[in-house]
Amino acid sequence: MGKGDKKTKRGKIVIGSYGVRRARRKQRALAVATPAPPPPPVEEKPKKTAKKAEPPVAEAEAKPKTPRSRKKAAEGDAG
Repeated sequence: MGKGDKKTKRGKIVIGSYGVRRARRKQRALAVATPAPPPPPVEEKPKKTAKKAEPPVAEAEAKPKTPRSRKKAAEGDAG
């Protein structure tokens, strides 16, 4: 039984036939292609006017950065 058996699913696959054990797939009915309706007309919006340039904001004075100090190693620790 198996690949040579006409009554099993595996046998029907090998032979290439169909039957109760291996039914054919049903074909779907093709939908009739209908053209899509045209999109509605788009109304043009009025163009916006350019905004007036605002005066530049004075930047705050930058503080000079202070160098960070490293923590001193404890005197009893020797790496």
